[in-house]
Amino acid sequence: MISFYPGPSRVDENIPEYVREAYEQGILSLNHRSKAFMQICERTIGLLKSKLHIPEDYTVFFTSSATECWEIIAQSLIEVNSYHFYNGAFGKKWFDYTRKLKYQAIGYQFDPEQELKIGEMDLSSETGVICITQNETSNGTQVNLSRIVKLRKKYPDHLIAVDATSSMAGMHLDFSQADVWYSSVQKCFGLPAGLAVMICSPTAIKHSRKLQENRHYNSFNFIVENIEKFQTPYTPNVLGIYLLMRVMENRKPIGKVEKKLRKRLRNYEAIFSESDQFSLLICNKNVRSETVIVLEGNPENIEALKKKAEKEGITLGNGYGELKSSTFRIANFPSLKKEEVKALHKFLKKNILQ
Repeated sequence: MISFYPGPSRVDENIPEYVREAYEQGILSLNHRSKAFMQICERTIGLLKSKLHIPEDYTVFFTSSATECWEIIAQSLIEVNSYHFYNGAFGKKWFDYTRKLKYQAIGYQFDPEQELKIGEMDLSSETGVICITQNETSNGTQVNLSRIVKLRKKYPDHLIAVDATSSMAGMHLDFSQADVWYSSVQKCFGLPAGLAVMICSPTAIKHSRKLQENRHYNSFNFIVENIEKFQTPYTPNVLGIYLLMRVMENRKPIGKVEKKLRKRLRNYEAIFSESDQFSLLICNKNVRSETVIVLEGNPENIEALKKKAEKEGITLGNGYGELKSSTFRIANFPSLKKEEVKALHKFLKKNILQ
């Protein structure tokens, strides 16, 4: 089966070989305080910085998932106020989760077809953390990076945290424009679930040290203290980190990856522009995700299309949340091979352009 599910997604084609290498080299049994593990950790971070263009003075560390990143931000970086701007299910989940730990969290919902309106915000009288879901997996939208740049200029004293779960390692992100970025690896990184990457600015680290929150096994300060030695505070997903290292060794620089995915997106847009049965959920190209394509249509037609795809060895992604029955999703991730994408194009042309 070829999976176009937008996470967990199709893994990199070399993963079986890398897992075998890890077993044969004894990596699966490495002590996470050992020199061998620290070397793997250091190399992985170096590759991430090089291939994704992460600023040298930013700190990269690993967690178990994007959900854990929500908790780390809430408990260790939010002193009192946080402002959550969202237009879909995952952004709202982040807000709802934060509110359980920090009851003064404020949520601002905006229309999926609209760009984030920086000019209408007025947070200047408060300090706090501004939380943005840059790429919303549930409805196929994105916050354009130019908006984050404007946000940084307007609120230079606030921390900015960005969920880039469906875009990191697929799109070129300007990490210097925010203080915290995070992503699980089961999407654009093309890895099995169970690991996440968190990227933090010197300002975020300075802020966390000021707050001195140290009550949890995954307190931000404790994680940073360990990663400075290329270690982790608790036994990590050693295999996941090793696989990430191996995948990044063979991954092209992010500019080339982004160019490939954008070309693929244009091809999908051309196909669906001719269909009478299905259409792109998001009409506004300025806010349309480049890595998660969401199509809407009659629920019966969607179910029929997914069943036809399964018979031809292709898995299409279900809709999510309130959009579960009225949409389906297609991952536009780097690990999908050219011939697999061509197979899907051929299937779509045959079944939706009749």
